[in-house]
Amino acid sequence: MKARFLLMIALGFLWLNLGCSGSNSSATKPASAQKGRLFAVSFQTMNNPFFVELNEGIKKVVESHGDRLVTLDAQWDSLKQKNDLSDVIHQNATAIFINPVNWEGIKGTLLQAKEKKIPCIVVDAPAKDVDLVLCTVASDNVEAGRLACRALAKVKPNAKIVILHYSVNKACIDRVAGFKEEMAKHPGMAILDTTDSPGTIEDARPKMKDLLGRFKDLDAAFPINDPAALGCISALESANKVGEVTIVTVDGSAAGVAAIKAGKLHSTSAQFPKEIGRVAAEKVYDHLAGKGVEKDVKIKVELITKENADEFLKDK
Repeated sequence: MKARFLLMIALGFLWLNLGCSGSNSSATKPASAQKGRLFAVSFQTMNNPFFVELNEGIKKVVESHGDRLVTLDAQWDSLKQKNDLSDVIHQNATAIFINPVNWEGIKGTLLQAKEKKIPCIVVDAPAKDVDLVLCTVASDNVEAGRLACRALAKVKPNAKIVILHYSVNKACIDRVAGFKEEMAKHPGMAILDTTDSPGTIEDARPKMKDLLGRFKDLDAAFPINDPAALGCISALESANKVGEVTIVTVDGSAAGVAAIKAGKLHSTSAQFPKEIGRVAAEKVYDHLAGKGVEKDVKIKVELITKENADEFLKDK
């Protein structure tokens, strides 16, 4: 009986503390009420160090203002991205950062946000309907493609090239456009094939293996990002062809730079994802403060080769 009596007293105190403490108690407040305004960002995938760093750049600025950031992973699925963003729009987010899976397929989300007067900032990969976007902050992807081709031309002016593209993504479209623009200056170069790949190791590996089997004179490749390049390297390793095919790419990830130092990747046009995130977040706060914001902000890119790989890692 004594034990039961003591238990009833303990439960009574618990009920008083949690149930009857009033609407002003922090114990009964949802977390959202304690952490400032809601911001959200949706990425094509979080299975890529580039997007992890970009997210860090946004988050640091948002949290420095006492606000909170919800990070959403679309997992390369444009429908999932649409549904995820619809949820945060219904929660009346203060602003949304979008890294579109499909640069043409994000219009419905942008219109939905516009109806709620929620500003949308596109990061890394532009959207087609720029009139619905407050601001686009991205690497100079055309220049990244030019740098990749220029680096390849120095070592293989008559390269026979395959391109691993991701044709629904505007950043990749721009990279390939820049590559081809520079390639026009080198008549000895030729593209053997262009195949679509979402920029993952797992997808690029079998596709590169297939390309190696179909094109015996293939001696160069331009995958659109570091993970795809690592997939290509894996295929070359399986075929005992490392060193026979020169790979140039875009990103500047630690894994990509390590592959350069190991002699498996020729070069990568490095991006600066934390800077993209920082600038994008600062533009949002400028807008919320009533300041004007430019529509298109380009962040620099830098070619990384074996000669400057160590310096690049040190600066990072």
